[in-house]
Amino acid sequence: MKLLIKFGINKLFFLLIFILSWGCWIPAGFLSAEKHGVLINILHYAGGLMPTLVTLLFLFIFNSAQERQDYWNRLIDFRRIKANWTFVIFLTVPVLMTIASRIDILLGGNGGNLDYLSTMMGTPIALLLFAIFTLLFGPLPEEMAWRGYALKNLLLKNNALTASLMIGIVWTLWHLPLFGIPGTYQQGLGFGTQQFWLYMLDKIPQSIFMTWIFVNNRRSTISAILFHFMINFMGELIDLSLRAETVYIIAWWVGALIVLMVFKPKTLTRNFKISG
Repeated sequence: MKLLIKFGINKLFFLLIFILSWGCWIPAGFLSAEKHGVLINILHYAGGLMPTLVTLLFLFIFNSAQERQDYWNRLIDFRRIKANWTFVIFLTVPVLMTIASRIDILLGGNGGNLDYLSTMMGTPIALLLFAIFTLLFGPLPEEMAWRGYALKNLLLKNNALTASLMIGIVWTLWHLPLFGIPGTYQQGLGFGTQQFWLYMLDKIPQSIFMTWIFVNNRRSTISAILFHFMINFMGELIDLSLRAETVYIIAWWVGALIVLMVFKPKTLTRNFKISG
């Protein structure tokens, strides 16, 4: 146990997530979609749930009963989210996507494809089920680990910007094996393509946004989950054109820089007392 603590709880946390997630995903990339479609799906979703599994394991081994209670409170207590911050959580992604689409249209493009959004809007039940699926397989299991557990610990020894960058890099690299798994969204983008690089470039600015939201809402994990949900949900519903997607990623970086410049003294360059 002393050796593990010396190595670093955070390092061990991330390492174990990578070992277990990639241990599911890498073999899935070598399977045939025609022969092993069901197994590929099982390995795909199992790998995505590993951050939650590791988080629960670490909570049991390394945290006190009081710390575990604090973790669950931050996960389920919506009252931690300030009313004005709901606009940031739910409108940031639609606003950035709208800006990107409009700029593309001004440059002669079509902005993107809204057919899937129109279809879903016409079938509310399907839209609701899709929203639940999106929440359960992505935002919830990931943010229980990234922001709910790791960010809180990183803020003990690092300022919020440094913690954001650390999680952003880990979050980005964690997704890499998904580009080799048949049928995944990432595999559809292709490895090494422009879409690949755009996908890999958005995690760090989004991590800065999520830390900003997290620390301003009493370390609310659910605030990060909802923000992550909006990223995934809107990204699935609206298929931006390649140029609009490029503008969208640039908009994320510009937004992150604005957060750094405007809110830097208050939230992103100091450590936070982990209490309350």
